[in-house]
Amino acid sequence: MSGGDTESGVTGTGSVKSPGPRTPGMSVVTSVRHRVDPAPLTVLAALGDLVCIGLFVVVGASSGHGFDPVAQAPRLASTFATFAVGWVLASVVAGVHSAAARTSARETIRRVVPAWLVAAALAQVLRATPQVPGDAAVTFYVVSVLVVLALLVPWRVTVTVTANRR
Repeated sequence: MSGGDTESGVTGTGSVKSPGPRTPGMSVVTSVRHRVDPAPLTVLAALGDLVCIGLFVVVGASSGHGFDPVAQAPRLASTFATFAVGWVLASVVAGVHSAAARTSARETIRRVVPAWLVAAALAQVLRATPQVPGDAAVTFYVVSVLVVLALLVPWRVTVTVTANRR
């Protein structure tokens, strides 16, 4: 490799490349590899993301709608799944889990915010189907965007700041 790119997305100068668009002939696996850093920190960050989404679903359901989360576990699981599926898809495409996303707090926010906007929209699309309980609603979209970003952004910035202290 001639001072160019390595598979990890780090250039010969030591700077981290942003994952680019998928090029013709690039396999899906290779494309995902450029967007997901295979480090333990990535797994920890992704689990924290799911905790943020889960907190939104459980606290929102129990406080905003006054029903028992234990009795409504299947419905909560379904709601969580719609947001989790949306997040997994959008965050991978946006490179949220890449090493480049952890280069600065600004870069983290630049990737997390649009990814969550798309993830929440995907969740609403799923909720509009007959297979998923609940309905798509603009107000629920707005609430999910505001609340989850209030949880995700500080979490992801903390991960970035911690990773850059080493």
